[in-house]
Amino acid sequence: MMWILIDLIVGAVSGWLAAKLMKLDSSNIIINCVLGICGGFVFSIIAGLFGIGTTNIIGQIIFAVIGACLLVWLYNKFIKK
Repeated sequence: MMWILIDLIVGAVSGWLAAKLMKLDSSNIIINCVLGICGGFVFSIIAGLFGIGTTNIIGQIIFAVIGACLLVWLYNKFIKK
């Protein structure tokens, strides 16, 4: 049960970090946190298909930031205008 809480916190922080890395100052922090959580989940699945996995919190953060950047970019490209 504790790993769910850790995954949520890592995803939320990675969504915020992804927005900062992509220089999105006017974006909504709640949306970025949700996109970070979803991005971490999606990128973990995609990386797992290629046989890449994480064993520690640093790896989870890196995967989540990459996935969050992808989802924040897609969100800003197709949904937010």
